[in-house]
Amino acid sequence: MRHFLYGNIFLALVFFLAITIPAGGQEALPGSAEFEENRNKAYADQLEMYLRQMLVDQYVERANKYWTRDYSSIDAFKRSVEPNRRRWESVVVKPPLLQKTGSPERTPHIIEGVSGEWIELPLGPVTAQAFIAFPERVDDDGPLPLIIVQHGIGSTPETTFRGGNYHFYARELLDAGYAVLVPMNLRSVDYRNRIERLCRLADTSLPGIELVRVQNLLDIVLADQRIDPERVGMWGLSLGGLATMFWMPLEPRIKAGIVSAWFNHRRNKMVIPDDRYTCFLETREEHAFFTGWLVEFTDSDVVSLICPRPLQVVHGKKDRIAHWPQVIEEYEVARKHYEKLDIEDRIELIMHEGGHSVAVEEGLAFFRKWL
Repeated sequence: MRHFLYGNIFLALVFFLAITIPAGGQEALPGSAEFEENRNKAYADQLEMYLRQMLVDQYVERANKYWTRDYSSIDAFKRSVEPNRRRWESVVVKPPLLQKTGSPERTPHIIEGVSGEWIELPLGPVTAQAFIAFPERVDDDGPLPLIIVQHGIGSTPETTFRGGNYHFYARELLDAGYAVLVPMNLRSVDYRNRIERLCRLADTSLPGIELVRVQNLLDIVLADQRIDPERVGMWGLSLGGLATMFWMPLEPRIKAGIVSAWFNHRRNKMVIPDDRYTCFLETREEHAFFTGWLVEFTDSDVVSLICPRPLQVVHGKKDRIAHWPQVIEEYEVARKHYEKLDIEDRIELIMHEGGHSVAVEEGLAFFRKWL
């Protein structure tokens, strides 16, 4: 109670000084434009401090009230987080109902010399679009594992077959014997900002819409006898990493996942400006803000909705999406869920010396082990 009282007195003092003493040090006169601007800024600072305390400082205490995890067995654990999974779906991701309204249109398509098919599946007013390709088979060893390869913002399905941060990883998967499904998601910041505004008005989210698009594509693709529906993985970079983390809790057909250049100390990433990383609050990427996210779903908590399925987290020390020691801190919390179930071998952190990129060899080894 005493700390609360002192805190309020401090905020009141800050508010008074902020509205009366401008940056130049001279007192602003009541009624002046400068006084009114200072008063408005002081109020904004109060609101930010209040929300920052709620979202960051009070997160652990608050979130603990929402989670009642039971580590006595894997089945018990999955049942214990089911209410949280339902809130993740209904409060944060909010996938709409989009059903197939026609047969998929398949056309031959070549990306960077790789032959496959471009699929367009009608879902009422929208379509689900993806590129699918199969490896060259020397012999028939039965159905193949499938990897959903998800590109990031500013990129396209084609990007995953090129160099740069993606290191040709879709092509590397094909060469390693995996079929690949490469969905097309909305790519630019401006477009995602605009559509996400409309999504909030409609009480849905763009990741929710894109999840439903991929789920409908999986209905079609997994009926192909060349694919083993029990060996489906997902590998996303950046915004594709967001998709992997957002979708896996709600799509059990994805048996193992790799989150590259996305997993983060989410409270800091969203709310706390810091010279060591880029805080989303300081950017124009409003598409990255989702209702209810930091009520109970920081990244380590979302991982508990993926558990017990295998998960690889990848981060580069030169990647300014996060300060890498904070990634390790959050990962250690996430790992505890697996450790308490005695399945810690199913989660791993790849911390490399590069930047915003995938780790190809480690990713291929991960899928060889689990798929």
